[in-house]
Amino acid sequence: MTFVKEFRNRSFEDVRASLLEREEIALLDVREEEPHAGGHPLFAANLPLSRLELDAPVRLPRLAVPIVLFDAGENYAQRAAERLTELGYTDVALLEGGLQGWRTAGGELFRDVNVPGKAFGELVQQVRHTPTLSAQQVQDLIDSEANVVVFDARRFDEYQTMNIPGSISVAGAELLLGARQLAPDPATRIIVNCAGRTRSIIGAQSLINASVPNPVAALRNGTIGWTLSGQPLAHGSSRRFDPAATGDAVRLAAAESARALADRARVGRTSRDEARRWAGEAVRTVYRFDVRSPEEYEAGHVPGFRSAPGGQLVQEADVFAPVRGARVILADNDGVRANMTASWLAQMNIEAYVVDGLMPADFAEKGPAPAARFAPAAPAADEITGADLVTLLQSRGTVVLDFTSSENYVKRHIPGAWFVIRSQLGDVLRQLPDAQRYVLTCGSSLLARFAAPEVAALTGCPVQVLTGGTAAWIDAGLPVESGETRMASPRIDRYRRPYEGTDHPLDAMNAYLEWEQGLVAQLERDGTHRFRVI
Repeated sequence: MTFVKEFRNRSFEDVRASLLEREEIALLDVREEEPHAGGHPLFAANLPLSRLELDAPVRLPRLAVPIVLFDAGENYAQRAAERLTELGYTDVALLEGGLQGWRTAGGELFRDVNVPGKAFGELVQQVRHTPTLSAQQVQDLIDSEANVVVFDARRFDEYQTMNIPGSISVAGAELLLGARQLAPDPATRIIVNCAGRTRSIIGAQSLINASVPNPVAALRNGTIGWTLSGQPLAHGSSRRFDPAATGDAVRLAAAESARALADRARVGRTSRDEARRWAGEAVRTVYRFDVRSPEEYEAGHVPGFRSAPGGQLVQEADVFAPVRGARVILADNDGVRANMTASWLAQMNIEAYVVDGLMPADFAEKGPAPAARFAPAAPAADEITGADLVTLLQSRGTVVLDFTSSENYVKRHIPGAWFVIRSQLGDVLRQLPDAQRYVLTCGSSLLARFAAPEVAALTGCPVQVLTGGTAAWIDAGLPVESGETRMASPRIDRYRRPYEGTDHPLDAMNAYLEWEQGLVAQLERDGTHRFRVI
């Protein structure tokens, strides 16, 4: 008989009270991202059971943080609670009744992803009446060779996928630097766009809040609005603002404006040493973020800080900092991007601080962020090299399971491998061909190592892990295939946003815009946000 550990339940009323009182709480939806996008509470962060050991130590850096888990009846929450307890988390509970319990108790459910950031953007638009221009108005300005620049506030990779012809990639937190450097003539009209609405609104309002003298407007409905109006998009563009190219006088003026704005928003101030001391205390969850570009971060950052480009942090606060009530500390090397980002986080009812007094020598750590303090060691595994696996696959009896993301799997995978979502292993294994042995892989082999003991326990068969994962297989020049072949699990690990790519039907784009514009009404019905627009 299998022993099932019991966890306490926390009610809708209890969780809601914690949110209203600004107490620390991590309300976590442990389903995959696509079902999460189908409906969840406003401040529920998505932390899938299938990747818990990899993601929890980074996103939940304090072992005593109050955690409340839910699913929609799949029993994932119970399994996640057991696993988090094994990882050392000490305050783990289940949401009473799960997702249905929240709904039955009168809780509001929100669709899509990154909802707090998107809903906040819509509230900013409603309160501040951020100026907007339609796609046709912008096209007319471009056609007439007016004194105008278009800044794309998304990540550079998003910009390269599709962008307004002639626009320049200026990431959200860098807009103030970009505006002052690239549009020094106060008569130059600045138009900010993103894919949909949020980053356009926040970006344009950032410049207005920072008292940029230029006329500023958001492109109404972003590239979605551009597409719906029948205007062509460009692809593969490389125009990109480099913050390092900003002149000293421009940087100092921008820093002064950003600091004044942060003070208006009641952003806290701290030092490098105090931030480090706070992070070492066990009584509060503390997130430390470097809000510059990923390239700048890897070239040198303050030890203990993780990369979170400012524009993305505001948009995806639920991803970077899923613990509501936590302390968020920001750093940069220019006094502009951290203050601009913090001014928005503070308005989103997040306790935000900026590190003052940083010197070039403080940015001493190079490369990607180190492993989280509480990251569990991957289980020991019997390994097999790519060359040996090639030989093994020439005879029957070997089944290869690939635990990478579905997006990566579809791009390239080992011929004959099966795509599997780890949380669905029990159901998946019953559907696969009989095997004498299993070989597990993923991008790096790390997730496969955590899955290996589970496959062995479920099948009783020998299990090996591919050394270096699929990345090593590809580096060795071994054959790969692509496409949605042998999908043992459905592609629900990532929700495809309606504004991604260029092949979405127009009705999906229209529906997305209608949903965004209805978020303010949902915020009112929910009543837990405590956003404050200055």
